[in-house]
Amino acid sequence: MKLKDQLNRTALFNGIPKRIVSLVPSQTELLCDLELMDSIVGVTKFCIHPNTIKKTANVVGGTKQIHLDKIKALQPDVILCNKEENTKAIVEACQLICPVHVSDIFTIEDSFRLIEQYGAIFNKTSIANHLIEDIKREMSDFKYFIEDRIQLSVVYFIWKKPWMVAGNNTFINYLLRLNKFKNVYETQYRYPEIKLDNAANNLNVEVVLLSSEPYPFKKKHRGEVQKYYPKTKVVIVDGEMFSWYGSRLKKAFKYFKNLRLDLERNQPY
Repeated sequence: MKLKDQLNRTALFNGIPKRIVSLVPSQTELLCDLELMDSIVGVTKFCIHPNTIKKTANVVGGTKQIHLDKIKALQPDVILCNKEENTKAIVEACQLICPVHVSDIFTIEDSFRLIEQYGAIFNKTSIANHLIEDIKREMSDFKYFIEDRIQLSVVYFIWKKPWMVAGNNTFINYLLRLNKFKNVYETQYRYPEIKLDNAANNLNVEVVLLSSEPYPFKKKHRGEVQKYYPKTKVVIVDGEMFSWYGSRLKKAFKYFKNLRLDLERNQPY
């Protein structure tokens, strides 16, 4: 079976892959929701959904640093990567072991194509199609809900030391737009570093979003940021909802609705 991944690379499979190594947490969750958990033999230390996955699969490193010897020993039929999460060097090294599929996600449509491709590769087309329909239904309901809401200007922080935010050409920015959040840094590329100083107040920011991942922002960080945005709401948000592009999307739109309602009620975070 021949199939092109989302970088337009052709992968050749001798039958349906039975032994899977996933180097992307959100894709690991997607595989499990496609009823492939028993086929996953290797995951990263950041693969936390479902919470039992590390009991049944071997940890082969992180997303940026992997143990090739451990992966090779697992004798995988396919290794699943992502352009943003994994480096080009990792992909090239893994290709010496077995076929590698690389995802590249910027929009919901990209997510649907990935789910469709996994359905085709692993003979789970029916489950994949049902999952896509579920996500589309949740998204449609949310679009109806958000249609008459006002647009809010936001900053979405993903890291500190250095302070980094989400810019354009990211899946996060795409989802911010769906939420009618105007990203004040969307004119900057990818994940720019910024300095927290009084100049930040001139951006006319209405809401600061501190993501729970990849940096684990907690409530204690709100005060640290608040002093630079004294007239702005500073809230902690679930980073998985804004950046995981697989089956997590089934839950994301209800989360987005509740987030907006809480903001409108001035709910403390």
